[in-house]
Amino acid sequence: MNYFAKMKGGGKCPPPVGAGYIACSWLGALLGIAAVAALHHGWLAPRGLVMIIGSFGASAVLIYGAINSPLAQPRNLVGGHLISALVGVACQQLLPEQPGLAAPLAVATAIALMQLTGTLHPPGGATALIAVIGGEEIHALGFLYALVPATSGALIMLLVALLVNNLVPGRKYPEYW
Repeated sequence: MNYFAKMKGGGKCPPPVGAGYIACSWLGALLGIAAVAALHHGWLAPRGLVMIIGSFGASAVLIYGAINSPLAQPRNLVGGHLISALVGVACQQLLPEQPGLAAPLAVATAIALMQLTGTLHPPGGATALIAVIGGEEIHALGFLYALVPATSGALIMLLVALLVNNLVPGRKYPEYW
């Protein structure tokens, strides 16, 4: 097959989802991000800790809006954030004066390790990147960043996903653990 011909696509677009599915996705995202944000603003931020990071927004799209995707399953959500956070912190600490090298190294290595461990979760790439470019507040956490916010925030969002994603008949989460 011609290299450029591959770029034409050719598959079918998925059918639109119903109002109940959309409402459940909306409610899950609202409650999941609200839970993480409430812990951040109400308890952790005053103590110099972080609970909410940008990559959780992308995780919310997957675990509340694309729940059948292999990338949205619990193993991928939690493992992807944990592995990526560890990689991101390691790269930032190894190359603190070279963020232009640490950032791509963190994202590329996180992708490879997620693939190797069967935990590929696209927002993990952002979690690794945030560890490098997140600024002093994030850098001060060191490897704690992997637990708070990355893993604990993912676990909170997972709990909400388990509760909300099964409200609508015919909607089931997770597909597997």
